[in-house]
Amino acid sequence: MTESLTMNPGEIEALAVEILEAAGARTESAHPLARAIAAAEREGIASHGLMYLPIYAEHLRCGKVDGQAVPQVTSPRQGTVLVDAGTGFAHAAIDAGFAELTARARDLGVAALAIHNSYNCGVLGYHTERLAAEGLVGLGFTNAPASIAPVGGSRPVIGTNPFSLAVPDGEGGAAILIDQSASVVAKSEVMKHVREGRPIPEGWALDPDGHSTRDPDLAMKGSMAPSGGYKGVGIGLLTEVMAAALTGAYLGIDAAPFSGTKGGPPRTGQFFLAIDPAASAGDVFAERITALASAITEQPGARLPGQGRRAARRRHDRDGIQVSTALLDKIRSG
Repeated sequence: MTESLTMNPGEIEALAVEILEAAGARTESAHPLARAIAAAEREGIASHGLMYLPIYAEHLRCGKVDGQAVPQVTSPRQGTVLVDAGTGFAHAAIDAGFAELTARARDLGVAALAIHNSYNCGVLGYHTERLAAEGLVGLGFTNAPASIAPVGGSRPVIGTNPFSLAVPDGEGGAAILIDQSASVVAKSEVMKHVREGRPIPEGWALDPDGHSTRDPDLAMKGSMAPSGGYKGVGIGLLTEVMAAALTGAYLGIDAAPFSGTKGGPPRTGQFFLAIDPAASAGDVFAERITALASAITEQPGARLPGQGRRAARRRHDRDGIQVSTALLDKIRSG
Protein backbone atom coordinates (compact mmCIF):
# COMPACT_ATOMS: atom_id res chain seq x y z
CA MET A 1 0.00 0.00 0.00
CA THR A 2 1.32 3.45 -0.96
CA GLU A 3 2.30 5.55 2.06
CA SER A 4 0.84 9.04 2.16
CA LEU A 5 0.54 12.16 4.26
CA THR A 6 -2.58 14.22 4.87
CA MET A 7 -2.18 17.84 3.80
CA ASN A 8 -4.46 20.83 3.49
CA PRO A 9 -4.51 23.33 0.60
CA GLY A 10 -2.53 25.90 2.57
CA GLU A 11 0.28 23.43 3.21
CA ILE A 12 0.32 22.37 -0.44
CA GLU A 13 0.45 25.99 -1.57
CA ALA A 14 3.31 26.77 0.81
CA LEU A 15 5.30 23.76 -0.42
CA ALA A 16 4.74 24.76 -4.04
CA VAL A 17 5.89 28.34 -3.39
CA GLU A 18 9.03 27.04 -1.68
CA ILE A 19 9.94 24.75 -4.57
CA LEU A 20 9.13 27.28 -7.30
CA GLU A 21 11.13 30.06 -5.65
CA ALA A 22 14.07 27.71 -5.09
CA ALA A 23 13.99 26.88 -8.81
CA GLY A 24 14.13 30.54 -9.79
CA ALA A 25 10.60 31.95 -9.78
CA ARG A 26 10.02 35.40 -8.35
CA THR A 27 7.53 35.54 -5.50
CA GLU A 28 4.89 37.31 -7.61
CA SER A 29 4.99 34.47 -10.15
CA ALA A 30 5.25 31.60 -7.68
CA HIS A 31 2.17 32.44 -5.60
CA PRO A 32 -0.48 32.44 -8.38
CA LEU A 33 0.79 29.11 -9.69
CA ALA A 34 1.03 27.62 -6.19
CA ARG A 35 -2.60 28.58 -5.48
CA ALA A 36 -3.66 26.83 -8.69
CA ILE A 37 -1.67 23.70 -7.77
CA ALA A 38 -3.37 23.57 -4.37
CA ALA A 39 -6.78 24.10 -6.01
CA ALA A 40 -6.13 21.22 -8.42
CA GLU A 41 -5.30 18.90 -5.51
CA ARG A 42 -8.40 20.07 -3.64
CA GLU A 43 -10.54 19.25 -6.69
CA GLY A 44 -8.96 15.84 -7.22
CA ILE A 45 -7.17 16.81 -10.46
CA ALA A 46 -3.87 15.19 -9.55
CA SER A 47 -2.39 15.49 -13.06
CA HIS A 48 -2.23 19.29 -12.65
CA GLY A 49 -1.41 19.35 -8.93
CA LEU A 50 1.75 18.46 -7.06
CA MET A 51 2.57 15.84 -9.69
CA TYR A 52 3.37 18.66 -12.10
CA LEU A 53 5.47 20.64 -9.63
CA PRO A 54 8.79 18.89 -10.47
CA ILE A 55 8.16 19.67 -14.15
CA TYR A 56 7.55 23.34 -13.40
CA ALA A 57 10.79 23.43 -11.41
CA GLU A 58 12.69 21.65 -14.18
CA HIS A 59 11.39 24.12 -16.75
CA LEU A 60 12.41 27.07 -14.58
CA ARG A 61 15.94 25.70 -14.36
CA CYS A 62 16.31 24.88 -18.06
CA GLY A 63 14.82 28.16 -19.28
CA LYS A 64 11.65 26.80 -20.85
CA VAL A 65 9.83 29.29 -18.61
CA ASP A 66 11.24 32.56 -17.27
CA GLY A 67 10.61 32.71 -13.55
CA GLN A 68 11.65 36.36 -13.39
CA ALA A 69 9.33 37.55 -16.17
CA VAL A 70 7.09 40.51 -15.36
CA PRO A 71 3.85 40.49 -17.40
CA GLN A 72 3.30 43.62 -19.49
CA VAL A 73 -0.32 44.83 -19.65
CA THR A 74 -1.67 47.11 -22.38
CA SER A 75 -5.12 48.02 -23.66
CA PRO A 76 -5.12 48.43 -27.44
CA ARG A 77 -8.92 48.85 -27.55
CA GLN A 78 -11.58 49.72 -25.00
CA GLY A 79 -12.86 46.15 -24.66
CA THR A 80 -9.50 44.39 -24.92
CA VAL A 81 -6.80 43.76 -22.30
CA LEU A 82 -3.56 42.42 -23.76
CA VAL A 83 -0.85 40.79 -21.67
CA ASP A 84 2.62 39.80 -22.85
CA ALA A 85 3.64 37.03 -20.42
CA GLY A 86 7.31 37.44 -21.39
CA THR A 87 7.70 33.62 -21.58
CA GLY A 88 6.73 33.44 -17.92
CA PHE A 89 3.98 31.51 -16.16
CA ALA A 90 0.47 32.00 -17.50
CA HIS A 91 -0.98 32.27 -14.00
CA ALA A 92 0.90 35.48 -13.23
CA ALA A 93 -0.05 36.92 -16.63
CA ILE A 94 -3.73 36.11 -16.06
CA ASP A 95 -3.58 37.73 -12.63
CA ALA A 96 -1.97 40.81 -14.14
CA GLY A 97 -4.92 41.44 -16.45
CA PHE A 98 -7.77 39.98 -14.39
CA ALA A 99 -8.94 43.08 -12.50
CA GLU A 100 -8.96 45.19 -15.66
CA LEU A 101 -10.85 42.44 -17.51
CA THR A 102 -13.64 42.26 -14.93
CA ALA A 103 -13.90 46.04 -14.62
CA ARG A 104 -14.25 46.50 -18.37
CA ALA A 105 -16.75 43.65 -18.67
CA ARG A 106 -19.00 45.34 -16.11
CA ASP A 107 -18.61 48.69 -17.85
CA LEU A 108 -19.00 47.51 -21.45
CA GLY A 109 -21.03 44.32 -21.01
CA VAL A 110 -18.27 42.17 -22.51
CA ALA A 111 -14.47 42.33 -22.51
CA ALA A 112 -11.57 40.15 -23.63
CA LEU A 113 -8.24 39.22 -22.06
CA ALA A 114 -5.64 38.08 -24.60
CA ILE A 115 -2.33 36.60 -23.42
CA HIS A 116 0.68 35.64 -25.54
CA ASN A 117 4.29 34.51 -24.99
CA SER A 118 2.85 32.30 -22.28
CA TYR A 119 3.22 28.85 -20.74
CA ASN A 120 0.88 26.06 -19.63
CA CYS A 121 -2.02 27.57 -17.65
CA GLY A 122 -2.86 24.33 -15.81
CA VAL A 123 -6.56 23.70 -15.16
CA LEU A 124 -8.37 26.11 -17.48
CA GLY A 125 -11.60 25.93 -15.49
CA TYR A 126 -9.76 27.28 -12.45
CA HIS A 127 -9.45 30.60 -14.27
CA THR A 128 -12.95 30.78 -15.77
CA GLU A 129 -14.50 29.90 -12.41
CA ARG A 130 -12.85 33.01 -10.99
CA LEU A 131 -14.89 35.02 -13.49
CA ALA A 132 -18.09 33.24 -12.43
CA ALA A 133 -17.27 34.14 -8.83
CA GLU A 134 -17.35 37.77 -9.98
CA GLY A 135 -20.85 37.28 -11.37
CA LEU A 136 -19.62 37.11 -14.97
CA VAL A 137 -19.97 34.39 -17.57
CA GLY A 138 -16.41 33.26 -18.28
CA LEU A 139 -15.30 31.64 -21.52
CA GLY A 140 -11.68 30.57 -21.82
CA PHE A 141 -9.36 29.00 -24.38
CA THR A 142 -5.73 27.87 -24.19
CA ASN A 143 -3.66 26.26 -26.92
CA ALA A 144 -0.86 23.75 -26.55
CA PRO A 145 1.95 22.15 -28.58
CA ALA A 146 0.59 20.10 -31.47
CA SER A 147 -0.50 16.61 -30.43
CA ILE A 148 -3.70 15.91 -32.41
CA ALA A 149 -3.64 14.97 -36.09
CA PRO A 150 -6.48 16.11 -38.37
CA VAL A 151 -9.09 13.59 -39.49
CA GLY A 152 -7.53 11.62 -42.34
CA GLY A 153 -4.02 12.77 -41.45
CA SER A 154 -1.24 11.44 -39.24
CA ARG A 155 0.85 14.52 -38.35
CA PRO A 156 -0.31 16.49 -35.29
CA VAL A 157 -1.27 20.07 -36.08
CA ILE A 158 -3.21 21.22 -33.00
CA GLY A 159 -2.80 20.67 -29.28
CA THR A 160 -5.25 19.16 -26.84
CA ASN A 161 -6.56 22.73 -26.73
CA PRO A 162 -9.20 22.89 -23.99
CA PHE A 163 -12.00 25.39 -23.69
CA SER A 164 -13.95 26.23 -20.55
CA LEU A 165 -17.29 27.83 -19.75
CA ALA A 166 -18.14 28.99 -16.22
CA VAL A 167 -21.67 30.24 -15.48
CA PRO A 168 -22.25 32.23 -12.26
CA ASP A 169 -24.68 30.87 -9.69
CA GLY A 170 -25.33 34.24 -8.06
CA GLU A 171 -23.70 33.09 -4.83
CA GLY A 172 -20.03 33.54 -5.65
CA GLY A 173 -19.60 30.23 -7.45
CA ALA A 174 -20.31 28.47 -10.72
CA ALA A 175 -23.67 26.88 -11.47
CA ILE A 176 -22.16 25.17 -14.51
CA LEU A 177 -18.44 24.60 -15.15
CA ILE A 178 -17.44 23.00 -18.43
CA ASP A 179 -13.72 22.32 -18.88
CA GLN A 180 -12.86 19.92 -21.66
CA SER A 181 -10.04 19.34 -24.09
CA ALA A 182 -10.25 18.63 -27.79
CA SER A 183 -8.79 15.19 -27.07
CA VAL A 184 -10.40 12.25 -25.31
CA VAL A 185 -8.24 13.06 -22.27
CA ALA A 186 -5.65 15.70 -21.43
CA LYS A 187 -2.12 14.83 -22.52
CA SER A 188 -1.00 15.18 -18.91
CA GLU A 189 -2.98 12.00 -18.17
CA VAL A 190 -0.85 10.07 -20.68
CA MET A 191 2.29 11.63 -19.20
CA LYS A 192 1.13 10.44 -15.79
CA HIS A 193 0.88 6.85 -17.11
CA VAL A 194 4.38 7.15 -18.63
CA ARG A 195 5.81 8.16 -15.25
CA GLU A 196 3.94 5.36 -13.48
CA GLY A 197 4.76 2.73 -16.12
CA ARG A 198 1.10 1.84 -16.65
CA PRO A 199 -0.74 1.21 -19.94
CA ILE A 200 -3.35 3.74 -21.00
CA PRO A 201 -6.99 2.81 -21.69
CA GLU A 202 -7.98 1.92 -25.24
CA GLY A 203 -9.09 4.92 -27.26
CA TRP A 204 -6.96 7.56 -25.57
CA ALA A 205 -4.23 7.87 -28.19
CA LEU A 206 -2.73 6.70 -31.49
CA ASP A 207 0.79 5.49 -32.27
CA PRO A 208 3.00 7.21 -34.91
CA ASP A 209 1.34 5.11 -37.63
CA GLY A 210 -2.14 6.24 -36.64
CA HIS A 211 -3.19 3.02 -34.90
CA SER A 212 -4.84 2.88 -31.50
CA THR A 213 -2.35 2.07 -28.74
CA ARG A 214 -2.31 1.35 -25.02
CA ASP A 215 1.44 2.02 -24.80
CA PRO A 216 1.87 5.49 -23.26
CA ASP A 217 5.38 5.87 -24.72
CA LEU A 218 4.09 5.23 -28.25
CA ALA A 219 1.21 7.58 -27.52
CA MET A 220 3.66 10.37 -26.67
CA LYS A 221 5.39 9.79 -30.01
CA GLY A 222 2.10 9.58 -31.93
CA SER A 223 -1.01 11.68 -31.39
CA MET A 224 -3.85 12.10 -28.97
CA ALA A 225 -7.24 10.80 -30.08
CA PRO A 226 -9.68 13.66 -30.71
CA SER A 227 -12.87 13.62 -28.67
CA GLY A 228 -15.79 12.70 -30.90
CA GLY A 229 -13.63 12.27 -33.99
CA TYR A 230 -13.91 15.21 -36.37
CA LYS A 231 -15.91 17.17 -33.78
CA GLY A 232 -12.93 17.12 -31.41
CA VAL A 233 -10.69 18.38 -34.21
CA GLY A 234 -13.19 21.19 -34.75
CA ILE A 235 -13.04 22.17 -31.07
CA GLY A 236 -9.25 22.10 -31.26
CA LEU A 237 -9.26 24.39 -34.29
CA LEU A 238 -11.70 26.77 -32.59
CA THR A 239 -9.36 27.01 -29.60
CA GLU A 240 -6.30 27.43 -31.85
CA VAL A 241 -7.93 30.44 -33.51
CA MET A 242 -9.01 31.97 -30.18
CA ALA A 243 -5.91 31.28 -28.07
CA ALA A 244 -3.15 31.54 -30.68
CA ALA A 245 -4.25 33.48 -33.75
CA LEU A 246 -6.29 36.09 -31.83
CA THR A 247 -3.58 36.63 -29.21
CA GLY A 248 -0.51 36.54 -31.44
CA ALA A 249 0.82 33.47 -29.63
CA TYR A 250 2.66 30.60 -31.30
CA LEU A 251 0.55 28.03 -33.12
CA GLY A 252 0.74 24.51 -31.71
CA ILE A 253 2.86 23.41 -34.68
CA ASP A 254 5.52 25.98 -33.69
CA ALA A 255 5.36 25.65 -29.89
CA ALA A 256 8.02 23.74 -27.95
CA PRO A 257 6.73 20.80 -25.87
CA PHE A 258 5.33 21.31 -22.37
CA SER A 259 7.21 18.14 -21.35
CA GLY A 260 10.96 17.57 -21.22
CA THR A 261 13.72 20.14 -21.56
CA LYS A 262 14.07 20.29 -25.36
CA GLY A 263 13.14 23.47 -27.13
CA GLY A 264 12.75 26.93 -25.73
CA PRO A 265 9.68 28.60 -24.22
CA PRO A 266 6.41 27.33 -25.77
CA ARG A 267 5.06 30.90 -26.24
CA THR A 268 1.48 29.63 -26.36
CA GLY A 269 -1.58 31.75 -25.51
CA GLN A 270 -4.80 32.12 -23.56
CA PHE A 271 -7.95 34.04 -24.41
CA PHE A 272 -10.78 34.86 -22.02
CA LEU A 273 -14.14 36.47 -22.61
CA ALA A 274 -15.91 37.96 -19.61
CA ILE A 275 -19.60 38.68 -20.13
CA ASP A 276 -21.91 40.54 -17.76
CA PRO A 277 -25.27 38.75 -18.09
CA ALA A 278 -27.09 41.79 -16.72
CA ALA A 279 -26.19 43.72 -19.87
CA SER A 280 -28.22 41.49 -22.17
CA ALA A 281 -30.63 39.46 -20.03
CA GLY A 282 -31.04 41.23 -16.71
CA ASP A 283 -32.72 39.16 -14.00
CA VAL A 284 -33.98 36.68 -16.61
CA PHE A 285 -30.49 35.17 -16.87
CA ALA A 286 -30.56 33.76 -13.32
CA GLU A 287 -34.04 32.35 -13.89
CA ARG A 288 -32.98 30.61 -17.08
CA ILE A 289 -29.84 29.12 -15.53
CA THR A 290 -31.80 27.86 -12.52
CA ALA A 291 -34.36 26.22 -14.80
CA LEU A 292 -31.65 24.67 -16.98
CA ALA A 293 -29.69 23.33 -14.02
CA SER A 294 -32.83 21.95 -12.38
CA ALA A 295 -33.81 20.10 -15.56
CA ILE A 296 -30.56 18.18 -15.19
CA THR A 297 -30.19 17.71 -11.45
CA GLU A 298 -33.78 16.56 -10.94
CA GLN A 299 -33.02 13.46 -13.00
CA PRO A 300 -31.76 10.56 -10.86
CA GLY A 301 -28.09 9.91 -11.57
CA ALA A 302 -27.62 13.02 -13.71
CA ARG A 303 -25.17 15.74 -12.72
CA LEU A 304 -24.08 19.14 -13.92
CA PRO A 305 -20.59 19.74 -15.27
CA GLY A 306 -18.50 20.89 -12.33
CA GLN A 307 -20.41 19.00 -9.64
CA GLY A 308 -17.66 16.40 -9.36
CA ARG A 309 -15.10 19.08 -8.57
CA ARG A 310 -17.33 20.64 -5.93
CA ALA A 311 -17.85 17.24 -4.32
CA ALA A 312 -14.08 16.68 -4.24
CA ARG A 313 -13.61 20.06 -2.55
CA ARG A 314 -16.08 19.19 0.18
CA ARG A 315 -14.47 15.78 0.72
CA HIS A 316 -10.95 17.15 0.88
CA ASP A 317 -11.97 20.05 3.12
CA ARG A 318 -13.44 17.48 5.51
CA ASP A 319 -10.84 14.71 5.31
CA GLY A 320 -7.71 16.43 4.02
CA ILE A 321 -5.77 15.67 0.85
CA GLN A 322 -3.73 12.47 0.67
CA VAL A 323 -0.31 13.03 -0.91
CA SER A 324 2.04 10.11 -1.46
CA THR A 325 5.32 10.29 0.41
CA ALA A 326 7.10 9.08 -2.73
CA LEU A 327 5.84 12.15 -4.62
CA LEU A 328 6.87 14.43 -1.78
CA ASP A 329 10.33 12.86 -1.78
CA LYS A 330 10.60 13.44 -5.54
CA ILE A 331 9.51 17.07 -5.12
CA ARG A 332 12.01 17.67 -2.33
CA SER A 333 14.91 15.96 -4.12
CA GLY A 334 14.42 18.27 -7.11
